[in-house]
Amino acid sequence: MRSVDVKADVVRRAFGLAVVKVGTGEHTSGESAELTLNGLAAAEAESLRRTLLSGVAARESVQEDGGQAIAGLRWQWVRYAPLSIWVFVGGAVAIGAIKKVLDVFGLDVFSASMAKAAWEWLIANPWISVPVVVTGSLLVGLVGAVGLFAETWGGYRLEWEAGTLRVRRGLLTRRSLTLETGRLRGVVVAEPLLLRLGGGAKVRAVAVGLRKAEGDESEEVSALTPPMPRAEAVRVASRVLHASPSPVAMAGGLDDLRPHPKAARSRRVRPALATVATLAAAMAVADLLTGWIPAAAWALPLIALPVASALALDAYRGLGHRLTGSHLLTRAGSALRTTVALDRGGIVGWRIRQSFFQRRLGLITVAATTAAGDGHYDVLDVDASEGLDLAAQAVPGLLEPFLLRRES
Repeated sequence: MRSVDVKADVVRRAFGLAVVKVGTGEHTSGESAELTLNGLAAAEAESLRRTLLSGVAARESVQEDGGQAIAGLRWQWVRYAPLSIWVFVGGAVAIGAIKKVLDVFGLDVFSASMAKAAWEWLIANPWISVPVVVTGSLLVGLVGAVGLFAETWGGYRLEWEAGTLRVRRGLLTRRSLTLETGRLRGVVVAEPLLLRLGGGAKVRAVAVGLRKAEGDESEEVSALTPPMPRAEAVRVASRVLHASPSPVAMAGGLDDLRPHPKAARSRRVRPALATVATLAAAMAVADLLTGWIPAAAWALPLIALPVASALALDAYRGLGHRLTGSHLLTRAGSALRTTVALDRGGIVGWRIRQSFFQRRLGLITVAATTAAGDGHYDVLDVDASEGLDLAAQAVPGLLEPFLLRRES
């Protein structure tokens, strides 16, 4: 047994019931195996959770953190809720949800004729309709994002408990996830672009035996924190890693990473420029053959050029890696920047890749494989010799035989 997940939605809570899911960490056809016990009394579910994970501290040589809480909810963090894609698609999602409810009662409010009339009105009155539609969609998305944050993270608390790491959260549907700290292989500090621009971040666990999120779940099962200030996310990640046998000081370590060669910059800038050039060329050909490209449409490649260039340069600046006494740190991404701290003891193998273009630039991608989380974590576009040395030093004795053969 690797984890115990206790969940109770509004209906089950009304009847004093809960669902207990026990993760085993085994895999069958690519899916994590788990045992589900449905319809247990809430008190019995909590007692079962404690019983299943009793003796963990004795079985695992894990340092406890005094039984104190690592983090708890602060409602001012709700300001990070709008910094998500939900704000932009929330209006469309809400309309779709309303349509489904009306269809159940046989009310065809969103008929084809109504949609056609609405579209014709939008086209006929663009200076009025576009601001109204955009503003209304953003307001609906804003309200939805705030409500989703409150429902998902209400009552949030992250704490150590008898050699386990426990996450409790949920305003209406309450959830409690308990992980054996001996199965924890690291953490991921995730910074989606909008959240990063707002100074926020989230923390996820890299652990053995965690199942994937189900269709009705708005947050990943591995989530350890809600969106919070980046400094607080770094502090939480540091506290979580301090529970493993070889702790690493994350404070400051997230930014003290080794940069990647300038060749990695061209690997990002050139495709971005090529994409914009291809868009402009396609528009030019279409305009030459059909003449249907309006003059205002040429603003699209003019806007895309600086945006694509900025994202490419930001992606390059985000690259970095470092090896500590106990963890491998690697960072990458722009739209979704992630910094991974992976326990070196949990690395079971290496996957070395080099594409044609990487070979011309002297770069490789080194992927550390592990039985936890996503299964592998990449050090992207690192210098070839430096990447091989990094892999050899991270897990001594694992890669050396292959390096010796390569040199001979």
